Amino acid sequence: MSKLQYPFSISRLPPEEGGGYLIEFPDLPGCISDGETIDEAITNGKDAMFCWIETSKQYSDEIPHPHSSVRSSDFSP
Repeated sequence: MSKLQYPFSISRLPPEEGGGYLIEFPDLPGCISDGETIDEAITNGKDAMFCWIETSKQYSDEIPHPHSSVRSSDFSP
């Protein structure tokens, strides 16, 4: 399988939502994670992306190709 690069966005979570950072993958609906730091959010996001793709494979769901124009990641499943 070729390496897939999925773009992501990171935003700061307000204190009333626990603080830290939220990472979202717009090409993978519902694929989000968070972390206390940006690096932790990216690490957790890599795990979330892997689980999202593996679950999609398990249920024979279509896995979209990366195409959104948001900050690019170099995560590979």
